[in-house]
Amino acid sequence: MMLSGIDLEQLAEIELQKDEEEQKSVGGSLSTPASVPREASYLDINHPYYDVARHGIIQVTGDDNYGRKLVVFSCCRMPPSHQLNHQKLLEYLKYTLDQYVESDYTVVYFHFGLRSINKPSLKWLQRAYKEFDRKYKKNLKALYVVHPTNFIKILWNIFKPLISHKFGKKVTYVNYLSELRDHLNYDQLVIPPEVIRHDDKLRATQKGGPPLPAKTPPPRPPLPTQQFGVTLQYLKDKNQGALIPPVVKGTVSYLKLKGLQTEGLFRRSARVQAIKEIQKLYNLGKPVNYDDCDDIHVPAVILKTFLRELPEPLLTYDLYEQVHSIASVESSLRVSHCKKTVESLPEHNYVLLKYLTCFLHMVSQESIHNKMTPFNLACVFGLNLIWPPRGTASLGALMPLNMFTELLIEHYNKIFGSRAPPSEVLP
Repeated sequence: MMLSGIDLEQLAEIELQKDEEEQKSVGGSLSTPASVPREASYLDINHPYYDVARHGIIQVTGDDNYGRKLVVFSCCRMPPSHQLNHQKLLEYLKYTLDQYVESDYTVVYFHFGLRSINKPSLKWLQRAYKEFDRKYKKNLKALYVVHPTNFIKILWNIFKPLISHKFGKKVTYVNYLSELRDHLNYDQLVIPPEVIRHDDKLRATQKGGPPLPAKTPPPRPPLPTQQFGVTLQYLKDKNQGALIPPVVKGTVSYLKLKGLQTEGLFRRSARVQAIKEIQKLYNLGKPVNYDDCDDIHVPAVILKTFLRELPEPLLTYDLYEQVHSIASVESSLRVSHCKKTVESLPEHNYVLLKYLTCFLHMVSQESIHNKMTPFNLACVFGLNLIWPPRGTASLGALMPLNMFTELLIEHYNKIFGSRAPPSEVLP
C-alpha cells in the first residue's frame, strides 16, 4: 500500500514522539534548546546569516583521520521552529559548504535534540536533499549519524527512492561517541555538552553495552627519531639543529618538484593506511620515497598532518588573539598587522612559517592549473597553522583565521621580505 506524503509525515511524527518518550525514560530529554555556544561571541553581527549562525547549529572543525575537513550539525542547538527560518538554515548550510565542497569533506550529524517542536517538515528535508546536487555530494566522503533512532530509520525509508546506492554507502550509524575515535580526530570535534551527557546516559542504561572507554595511558617518551606530535625544539635538538623538520623538507621538496600543477593539491584526502605507514617510517628514522605511494596527495596530507599534530600551533597560542583580531582591522592595514604579528614569533617558528608560506605562495602562483588560490589554500591551512589554546575553533572564529592565512600567502613578499634571520632556509 502506498503511503501519501501526509501519512509519511504523520508516521515520522509518531516515531519522533516515541523517541522523545524513550529519551525521557533514560533521563536524556531536552526540554529547551541547548545553550548558545560561547564561540558565538566571535560572530560578527553583520554576518549575512547571523540569525542562524548564532545558534551554533553548524560548525566546521579541523581534519579527520584522512585529512578531510569536518562539518558538524547539532540538532540540539536548533531552537523551536517558530524561532528559526528553516529556508535560511538551508541557505546557511549551503553557504558554509560552498567554502569546502571543492575539497574532500566529512559531515558528523548529532541527532540528539531533534524534537517535534524544532523538527523541519519532510517537505523541507526533501527539498534540501534535492538542492544538495552533485557539487555537494561528490566530495562528501563520509556522513556519520550519531545516536540514530527509529525516526532516522523511517526517514531513510521515505528518502530511499531519492538516495543513490553510492551515497548510501557513505552513511555510517554511530551508537556511541567513542566509536567516532576510529574515524575522526575526536578531540577536534565540537560536541555540545548535551550530546555528551546523553551519550553517558545511554551507556549507563545499556545492559552489557560497550565498556566505558579506558583512561588514556600516560604518554610514552618519544623515540629519538620521532617526527610527529613532538615540539619544534625537540625536532631541532634531534636533527643537528636544523630548523626545517625532515617531514616538512621532504614533503615540500617532493611537491615542489612533482605536484605544483596538480589540480586540487591539498584538497584531496589519501588512504589512511598509506598515511600511517609513512608516519611510521618517519618516526622510526627510516627513509621515505613518495614515488612508492603512486599518489601525489599522500605527501600533501602528510604535511598537513605534521602541522596539525604539533603540540602547539606553528603560529603559537600566544598570538591567537592577534591573529583572530584581523577581521576587525581596517582592510588597508591588514597586511602590516600580519607582518607585525609574524615578526613577533620566536625565530624557529618564524623561519619555518616563512619556509612553508614561501612554498604555498609558489603553489598559489600555479592556480591556473591547480585551482589553489590563496583563498583556497587558506581554507585548507588556516586551522593547521593556528587553533585556540582551549577547545576548538568555532565556525565564527574560522573566518578570521583563514583570512590571516590568506593574507600571508597572497602578500608573502611584503610580510616576510624585511626579516631574514641568519638561519633562514627557503624551499
